[in-house]
Amino acid sequence: MVSKGPLLRLLTAINRRRMKLLMGLAFVAYVASVWGNFVNMRTLQENGDQKVESKIEEAVAPLREKIKDLEKRKRNVEHWIGHENFELINHDVVEPLYIEVDQIYHLASPASPPNYMYNPIKTLKTNTIGTLNMLGLAKRVGARLLLASTSEVYGDPEVHPQNEDYWGHVNPIGPRACYDEGKRVAETMCYAYMKQEGVEVRVARIFNTFGPRMHMNDGRVVSNFILQALQGEPLTVYGPGTQTRAFQYVSDLVNGLVALMNSNVSSPVNLGNPEEHTILEFAQLIKKLVGSGSEIQFLSEAQDDPQKRKPDIRKAKLLLGWEPVVPLEEGLNKAIHYFRKELEYQANNQYIPKPKPARMKKGRTRHN
Repeated sequence: MVSKGPLLRLLTAINRRRMKLLMGLAFVAYVASVWGNFVNMRTLQENGDQKVESKIEEAVAPLREKIKDLEKRKRNVEHWIGHENFELINHDVVEPLYIEVDQIYHLASPASPPNYMYNPIKTLKTNTIGTLNMLGLAKRVGARLLLASTSEVYGDPEVHPQNEDYWGHVNPIGPRACYDEGKRVAETMCYAYMKQEGVEVRVARIFNTFGPRMHMNDGRVVSNFILQALQGEPLTVYGPGTQTRAFQYVSDLVNGLVALMNSNVSSPVNLGNPEEHTILEFAQLIKKLVGSGSEIQFLSEAQDDPQKRKPDIRKAKLLLGWEPVVPLEEGLNKAIHYFRKELEYQANNQYIPKPKPARMKKGRTRHN
């Protein structure tokens, strides 16, 4: 029989040698790693300073834009701050909100194509989860909810003008679908809550709206044309310019929303101006009102851009006693005056806004 003492001592000695070897290898690997990082850092410092600065600038630039946007939005309501009936709450409707209210005007959502296409998932969440949260709030406190829906629920319409009974012609997988379908399902949610939970709902299908305090570079046709004309840049028309739109002034829309909220009409109602213009006519009109020498530049057509848009507002006239009263040129002159003042303010703060481009058509087959 072999004694266990010498065997254990032998195994212990072997384990010690293995441990020393492993520790040595680990030390060598550590030194190599440190040296490699040091060399890489020296190389980066010597050859990549400008790249680092460029990356930092790329990261910071959007934040600067957001800060400017926040400052702009704050100035939109600063004349109300201090009023006894005004309270500003900074809240994302994707999260539940717990307050006591009698009426809810649910207008939360990006509305210009470049903005809602920029983050389609957030757009969908705002119009679905956000709407569910607002309906939940309305149910809890017994409030009436008005949903700011859109003429985009009609898509690229095959019926003209569009009345509230038209079901629409929408591409459910196109670049505009996050907004179009988001609003369509938001309407569905409203009527599901009305039927199942007894929530009072009002649905306004809002057509193109413009006026003072609109975002200068949100990418909508009115803001783009006015900004380009004031800055002496070409007015960019996507496609041939034969697409039609109907533009209402913001005060008309506000009056329509208030009338609808306080009415007994629970079915959808169009709110818009039935005066129809082609995009090219509209560009020429803004050029004339601004007194601009800008050229009109034709670019590729935006994908799924509706070819015709005109509201049938007989229902609003009959049931709400509402119709637009501000003439187009009068409203445009007010918007142009506001944009001039904003450009002066932005120039003094060393920030010049630029219009956002539309998403170009890629020639894909339309899915209906």
